[in-house]
Amino acid sequence: MRSLLPRLRQPSRYTGIEQGAVHKDPSAVTVRAALCFPDLYEVGMSHLGQKIIYGIINRHPSWWAERCYEPDREDCDILRETGTRLATLESDTDLKDMNLVGFSITHELCYPDVLNMLDLGGIPLHTSERPQDLKACPLVIAGGGALLSAEPMAPFLDLMILGDGEETMVDLLNALEKALQEGTTRSDFLRTACAIPGIYVPSLYREGSDGRMEPLIPEAAHPTRRVVADFDSLFYPTNQVVPIATVHNRLSLEIARGCTRFCRFCHAGVVYRPARERSVETVTKLLKQCLDETGFDEISFLSLSAGDYSALRTLCSTTLDRCAEEQISLSLPSLRVGSIDDSIMDRMSSIRRTGMTLAPEAGSQRLRDVINKNVTWEQIERGCRIAFSEGYTSVKLYFMMGLPTETLDDIKGIADTAQQVVDLFYKIPNRPKGKGVQVTISVACFVPKPDTPFQFCAQDRRESLREKQKYLLSCVHSRKIKVNYHDSTTSVLEGVFAKGDRRLGRVIETAFENGAFFDTWEEYFNYDRWLDAFKTCGLDPDFYNYRTIGLDEVTPWDHLDVGVTKAHLVREYNKALEAKTTQPCNRQCSACGANKLIGGPCFDYSKNLL
Repeated sequence: MRSLLPRLRQPSRYTGIEQGAVHKDPSAVTVRAALCFPDLYEVGMSHLGQKIIYGIINRHPSWWAERCYEPDREDCDILRETGTRLATLESDTDLKDMNLVGFSITHELCYPDVLNMLDLGGIPLHTSERPQDLKACPLVIAGGGALLSAEPMAPFLDLMILGDGEETMVDLLNALEKALQEGTTRSDFLRTACAIPGIYVPSLYREGSDGRMEPLIPEAAHPTRRVVADFDSLFYPTNQVVPIATVHNRLSLEIARGCTRFCRFCHAGVVYRPARERSVETVTKLLKQCLDETGFDEISFLSLSAGDYSALRTLCSTTLDRCAEEQISLSLPSLRVGSIDDSIMDRMSSIRRTGMTLAPEAGSQRLRDVINKNVTWEQIERGCRIAFSEGYTSVKLYFMMGLPTETLDDIKGIADTAQQVVDLFYKIPNRPKGKGVQVTISVACFVPKPDTPFQFCAQDRRESLREKQKYLLSCVHSRKIKVNYHDSTTSVLEGVFAKGDRRLGRVIETAFENGAFFDTWEEYFNYDRWLDAFKTCGLDPDFYNYRTIGLDEVTPWDHLDVGVTKAHLVREYNKALEAKTTQPCNRQCSACGANKLIGGPCFDYSKNLL
């Protein structure tokens, strides 16, 4: 690809010369892996999972991990016109000449982008079409939260990694290294790999007469999500690649994985259970090493709910001393409403700061109880009051639309909540003088996801979502409130593939052949192209997301063990219909089943965990 750099739109995306990039002698390594992200460099370089796996592989002396990102559409055309293969950044090696090609799949709309990168890389799209010689064609794998219900991608992936990938990837590469040395065939290797905990080989399953996926061999039975129990001692990349340009140009440090809450809409809250933390000592040590190695001037403590980190006050107190001294900014994304601490906000306001972000998710208390958000207006008010008193003048509020049992009163409640925040700002006696407030409402269209209590729910129809969006806009009467909302068509398609079966693989391939990729980018998304693909394949998209799933119905993802039991999902679904809440699991165990993944209780309930 480097020969084409003068013709490509942003050649810096493809040079692989950033600080922290790993370069090795190809003749001195036994396994070469291409870590692919199915989106632009600027997006993929923000993905922490790729950075972790990149570091784990490259610290092994005989393995070499390189990066590869999807070229923009114009550059894809240039590659195809010139017959040039998509290649890795570090060594400019064609993807087809690697030993392993691994994708980080974060959401369903990037499925066609995986096919696009395989096609550009000269790799057969279907696993059944790839040669038995592992040296003649790389092993194609994928990991990420979406892989626990990714049956539509089964025809294209040799195997999927379920759950935490840090230990699974090491086990897999050890097995692949041995297979390459011994000349093992692809089929035989996959039969061996399926026995590795956390690995699912789709080709070793078929659909039974009752619709349930059945293993073809005993070794392939019961694919289970893998969890790293000792999170505190887990490897973390301190010498990260410093991007030339990226969406989030900052140091992301993962302080916890999983969540103690059980928000009934949240897929991540299930597939990253149980909650695990790094100690303050470990985080502080990693933070110093990361900053010394990379030189970032912004830190982001990463967690599904950073405010629930048990020692957040101590950690922030220690960190903010260095931030103030070196003019480094600190952000706390995923800060749960009700977890905002006065002392933390006071310290953060003394350094460079960004706006305040809160996620009430629903506009009424009834609906917040339905989704088990466990958030009250009093908590929202307290968080905003603290922020305004500390000098913040902008607040972002995240909501969802199309939630189960939702009414127009709930939609109006979104606008009412935003107006209450605006009114609150002008009641704060020590608010920033001479400045106005800006409240931004961001409203996503709810997509019922597998492995959540709302997997049984039908998705709100596109027409209904559009009407609700219009109604919300009519309820906003202040210029100090800005409303952003998502395109309902992309949410509809996301819902189809989230609950999809293997038949949808034909739809993905057909849509890709007709030009569907980069569909997460509004300017490229074409809903009619997808409808044509469904029609061509004789499938009705409404079957997948516009109907209620029976509580005892077999689903395309039932054969994959996520840890949380289906019985627990049913219990939580029934409680949702009654608007009853469930306590966080660090206060009271709800018997979700995820504790089996770490071999014992998730928490010591003899201690005060409130």
